[in-house]
Amino acid sequence: MENIGNQELWSFVDGMPKATTAKVVDIRKGPGHKVHSFLELATKIAELQFRNRNHVLVFRGQSGDYRNKKSNSTLKPTLFRPLKNGNPSSSTLIKRFETLREAEKELAQRYVQAGFLGIDRLKRQRILRWAILQHYEVCPTPLLDITISLRIAASFGSHDCEDQAFLFVLGVPNLSGAITASAEAGLQIVRLSSVCPPKAIRPHLQEGYLLGEYPEMSDFAQKQEYFHYEIDFGRRLVAKFRFNPKAFWKDDTFPMVSKEALYPSSEGDPFSKVALEVSQSISHLQE
Repeated sequence: MENIGNQELWSFVDGMPKATTAKVVDIRKGPGHKVHSFLELATKIAELQFRNRNHVLVFRGQSGDYRNKKSNSTLKPTLFRPLKNGNPSSSTLIKRFETLREAEKELAQRYVQAGFLGIDRLKRQRILRWAILQHYEVCPTPLLDITISLRIAASFGSHDCEDQAFLFVLGVPNLSGAITASAEAGLQIVRLSSVCPPKAIRPHLQEGYLLGEYPEMSDFAQKQEYFHYEIDFGRRLVAKFRFNPKAFWKDDTFPMVSKEALYPSSEGDPFSKVALEVSQSISHLQE
């Protein structure tokens, strides 16, 4: 994917009360701009969207700020995430791609058995299968979960976090339709509500999207054509915010979205049962 920092970029950086022009590498290296309330965060996001008018801003919340060897914030898809001792080896990546292919087969079979809408599209388009497997956390895929909802993203970052959560703001091309592909940016953006069957409730509640490389990185041989640092959505980072969840959500006007609302039970989301069955069927292949 292309580095968003090759263009003029407006951001909020640590220690600066006002928005300023910045390079993506400085945003990634910094500790993050501290905000104290959801309203303050929303106000600053509004300014960033106005100033960065050539990009659509999307969000990802995390309980931690994970760094690469150069101490830059890294936002990699699950399939390419490093192990404790560094980037995944060739054998690890080959195994992950094999697991993904097996999960795709199992998903298609159970999808047909359950009688969900959209089986033809699912069979024809690999990225739709990846989108469902990623969003329901069945196995690692080449896609990264994001959302267009600032409140959803901030809530995700706050769960299982005591003192400091992070909100990452990424810039993507203009969104159009179920799948937006940009050869110029080297990105695909998948709108989950348009590719998941109606009985898959979770993506609708989370206002979920997924980011992926364009063209698709379908196997290990194609991955060999890329350096590890190129497959990192930190390259699309517009801003990084940090906050203390205990103080951040004190204003009842903007309450945090609960885990139960973000992850409905199997009764509330019938598709989660299918996802669980697929996960169990490939458990022997998982690392």
